Amino acid sequence: MHLNIRKADPGDARELSEILNEIIAIGGTTAIETPLSPEEFDDWFISGEWPLTCYVAETSSGLAGFQSLSLYGNPPEGWADIATFARQNPKISGVGTALFPATLSAAKERNIEFINATIRADNTGGLAYYEKIGFRTYNTIEKVPLMDGTLVDKIQKRYRVKTL
Repeated sequence: MHLNIRKADPGDARELSEILNEIIAIGGTTAIETPLSPEEFDDWFISGEWPLTCYVAETSSGLAGFQSLSLYGNPPEGWADIATFARQNPKISGVGTALFPATLSAAKERNIEFINATIRADNTGGLAYYEKIGFRTYNTIEKVPLMDGTLVDKIQKRYRVKTL
Protein backbone atom coordinates (compact mmCIF):
# COMPACT_ATOMS: atom_id res chain seq x y z
CA MET A 1 0.00 0.00 0.00
CA HIS A 2 1.33 3.44 -0.92
CA LEU A 3 1.86 5.85 1.98
CA ASN A 4 2.13 9.57 1.31
CA ILE A 5 4.22 11.34 3.96
CA ARG A 6 3.53 15.01 4.67
CA LYS A 7 3.60 17.53 7.51
CA ALA A 8 0.59 17.43 9.80
CA ASP A 9 -1.58 20.51 10.07
CA PRO A 10 -4.23 21.48 12.65
CA GLY A 11 -6.94 20.17 10.31
CA ASP A 12 -5.54 16.64 10.87
CA ALA A 13 -5.98 16.84 14.66
CA ARG A 14 -9.43 15.23 14.79
CA GLU A 15 -8.45 12.12 12.79
CA LEU A 16 -5.06 11.83 14.50
CA SER A 17 -6.62 12.12 17.96
CA GLU A 18 -8.97 9.27 16.99
CA ILE A 19 -5.95 7.12 16.05
CA LEU A 20 -4.22 7.92 19.34
CA ASN A 21 -7.37 7.51 21.45
CA GLU A 22 -7.99 4.05 19.98
CA ILE A 23 -4.45 3.03 21.00
CA ILE A 24 -5.04 4.44 24.50
CA ALA A 25 -8.34 2.50 24.76
CA ILE A 26 -6.66 -0.77 23.71
CA GLY A 27 -3.99 -0.19 26.39
CA GLY A 28 -0.60 -1.69 27.00
CA THR A 29 1.58 0.36 24.67
CA THR A 30 1.49 4.10 25.27
CA ALA A 31 2.41 6.13 28.32
CA ILE A 32 -0.48 8.46 27.45
CA GLU A 33 -3.40 7.13 29.47
CA THR A 34 -6.10 9.77 28.99
CA PRO A 35 -7.78 10.39 25.61
CA LEU A 36 -7.01 13.73 23.95
CA SER A 37 -9.51 16.05 22.34
CA PRO A 38 -8.58 17.30 18.85
CA GLU A 39 -7.59 20.63 20.43
CA GLU A 40 -5.36 18.95 22.99
CA PHE A 41 -3.86 16.77 20.26
CA ASP A 42 -3.06 19.84 18.17
CA ASP A 43 -1.36 21.48 21.17
CA TRP A 44 0.63 18.38 22.15
CA PHE A 45 1.73 17.23 18.69
CA ILE A 46 1.25 19.90 16.00
CA SER A 47 1.02 23.57 16.96
CA GLY A 48 1.79 23.90 20.68
CA GLU A 49 4.86 25.05 22.57
CA TRP A 50 6.71 21.71 22.54
CA PRO A 51 6.29 20.12 19.07
CA LEU A 52 9.12 20.62 16.56
CA THR A 53 7.56 18.57 13.75
CA CYS A 54 4.74 16.16 13.16
CA TYR A 55 4.45 14.07 10.01
CA VAL A 56 1.51 11.97 8.92
CA ALA A 57 1.33 8.89 6.73
CA GLU A 58 -1.79 8.85 4.59
CA THR A 59 -3.39 6.38 2.27
CA SER A 60 -6.15 6.92 -0.26
CA SER A 61 -8.63 6.12 2.53
CA GLY A 62 -7.25 8.44 5.23
CA LEU A 63 -4.48 8.89 7.77
CA ALA A 64 -2.57 5.77 8.78
CA GLY A 65 -0.43 7.23 11.56
CA PHE A 66 1.87 9.99 12.69
CA GLN A 67 5.31 10.66 14.12
CA SER A 68 6.24 13.71 16.14
CA LEU A 69 9.47 15.25 17.32
CA SER A 70 9.19 17.51 20.35
CA LEU A 71 10.94 19.21 23.23
CA TYR A 72 8.37 17.89 25.70
CA GLY A 73 9.81 17.30 29.16
CA ASN A 74 12.66 19.76 28.63
CA PRO A 75 15.26 17.36 27.16
CA PRO A 76 18.96 18.23 27.29
CA GLU A 77 20.33 20.69 24.74
CA GLY A 78 20.63 18.99 21.35
CA TRP A 79 18.03 16.31 22.16
CA ALA A 80 14.41 15.86 21.07
CA ASP A 81 11.76 13.25 21.87
CA ILE A 82 10.04 11.10 19.26
CA ALA A 83 6.57 9.55 19.39
CA THR A 84 5.14 7.21 16.76
CA PHE A 85 1.55 5.98 16.48
CA ALA A 86 -0.12 3.90 13.77
CA ARG A 87 -3.79 3.20 13.15
CA GLN A 88 -4.87 -0.09 14.72
CA ASN A 89 -8.00 -0.74 12.65
CA PRO A 90 -7.30 -1.45 9.90
CA LYS A 91 -3.67 -2.07 10.80
CA ILE A 92 -1.30 -0.92 8.07
CA SER A 93 2.23 -2.25 8.15
CA GLY A 94 5.30 -0.04 7.69
CA VAL A 95 3.81 3.27 8.86
CA GLY A 96 6.57 4.11 11.36
CA THR A 97 9.33 3.07 8.99
CA ALA A 98 7.85 5.24 6.23
CA LEU A 99 7.62 8.26 8.58
CA PHE A 100 11.13 8.15 10.04
CA PRO A 101 13.13 9.59 7.08
CA ALA A 102 11.06 12.81 7.18
CA THR A 103 11.44 13.07 10.97
CA LEU A 104 15.18 12.40 10.75
CA SER A 105 15.57 15.07 8.07
CA ALA A 106 13.73 17.58 10.27
CA ALA A 107 16.00 16.67 13.21
CA LYS A 108 19.08 17.30 11.07
CA GLU A 109 17.70 20.67 9.93
CA ARG A 110 17.25 21.65 13.59
CA ASN A 111 20.76 20.49 14.59
CA ILE A 112 19.41 17.80 16.89
CA GLU A 113 22.21 15.50 18.04
CA PHE A 114 20.10 12.75 19.62
CA ILE A 115 16.49 11.63 19.29
CA ASN A 116 15.12 10.01 22.44
CA ALA A 117 12.37 7.38 22.47
CA THR A 118 10.92 6.38 25.83
CA ILE A 119 8.97 3.12 25.45
CA ARG A 120 7.05 1.08 27.98
CA ALA A 121 8.90 -2.19 28.60
CA ASP A 122 5.69 -4.13 27.89
CA ASN A 123 5.39 -2.53 24.43
CA THR A 124 7.34 -5.21 22.57
CA GLY A 125 6.25 -3.89 19.16
CA GLY A 126 7.46 -0.38 19.95
CA LEU A 127 10.77 -1.64 21.33
CA ALA A 128 11.35 -3.75 18.21
CA TYR A 129 10.39 -0.88 15.87
CA TYR A 130 12.83 1.61 17.39
CA GLU A 131 15.62 -0.99 17.52
CA LYS A 132 14.98 -1.86 13.85
CA ILE A 133 15.42 1.75 12.71
CA GLY A 134 18.66 2.23 14.63
CA PHE A 135 17.77 3.34 18.16
CA ARG A 136 19.84 1.83 20.97
CA THR A 137 18.98 1.43 24.66
CA TYR A 138 20.82 3.76 27.01
CA ASN A 139 18.65 3.81 30.16
CA THR A 140 15.82 2.08 32.01
CA ILE A 141 13.42 3.96 34.28
CA GLU A 142 12.15 1.34 36.69
CA LYS A 143 8.69 0.92 38.20
CA VAL A 144 6.86 3.93 36.80
CA PRO A 145 3.28 3.90 38.12
CA LEU A 146 0.38 3.99 35.68
CA MET A 147 -2.91 5.67 36.65
CA ASP A 148 -4.28 2.33 37.91
CA GLY A 149 -1.21 1.76 40.10
CA THR A 150 0.43 -0.82 37.82
CA LEU A 151 4.20 -0.41 37.78
CA VAL A 152 5.95 -0.58 34.42
CA ASP A 153 9.54 -0.03 33.40
CA LYS A 154 10.28 2.44 30.64
CA ILE A 155 13.13 1.81 28.24
CA GLN A 156 14.94 4.83 26.83
CA LYS A 157 16.51 4.43 23.42
CA ARG A 158 18.40 7.06 21.46
CA TYR A 159 19.33 7.64 17.88
CA ARG A 160 22.47 9.63 17.09
CA VAL A 161 21.49 12.14 14.42
CA LYS A 162 24.76 14.00 14.12
CA THR A 163 28.19 12.50 14.41
CA LEU A 164 30.65 14.31 16.61
